[in-house]
Amino acid sequence: MTRAERKLVRRLKERDERAFFEVIESNGDRVFNLCFRLLGNREEAEDLAQEVFIKVFKKIDTFEGDCKLSTWIYRIASNESKNRIRHLAVRHDKSKDEFDEGVGGCAAAGAYTAPAQMKSPDVHVEVQQLESIMQGAIAELEEDHRVLIVLRDIEELSYEEICSITELAEGTVKSRLHRARLALRKKMMTRM
Repeated sequence: MTRAERKLVRRLKERDERAFFEVIESNGDRVFNLCFRLLGNREEAEDLAQEVFIKVFKKIDTFEGDCKLSTWIYRIASNESKNRIRHLAVRHDKSKDEFDEGVGGCAAAGAYTAPAQMKSPDVHVEVQQLESIMQGAIAELEEDHRVLIVLRDIEELSYEEICSITELAEGTVKSRLHRARLALRKKMMTRM
């Protein structure tokens, strides 16, 4: 943990509101994107992201500094997303909004941005369709597989960060990620 991060954590533990807003500013989009990718519903993701930061503020005294603050926040977001998924499954709330107007919602969320060099509308539509297929396939993955795919392949976190977030050994993360990628590939092939 860097000196600046230690200072920020100290300020958070002292209940400095400006520090809290700094944490939201620097981590808000990534937390929302993680929740959105795991839940597949914009409104649920917005609500959950707010709940994550409330929990961060309430639980900051339990942060021991054994990992980066952002990793700890991701752990909370990941666990809260899993809990919300279970809660929604119990409620039989399967009304995923198909990632809001297809891929357009994802791009607006910062989750995917099409390359600027795209020239034809046909290529843009193809990219949107592929992204939609991928998002649907990710949504169908088992919860643990979905988390690993999102953390590694979408959020591009290191194995060390993923191990810290999921509290799994690196070998376990790698083998589960391999199985998750195979399952994702299989689901995408059935959708194409």
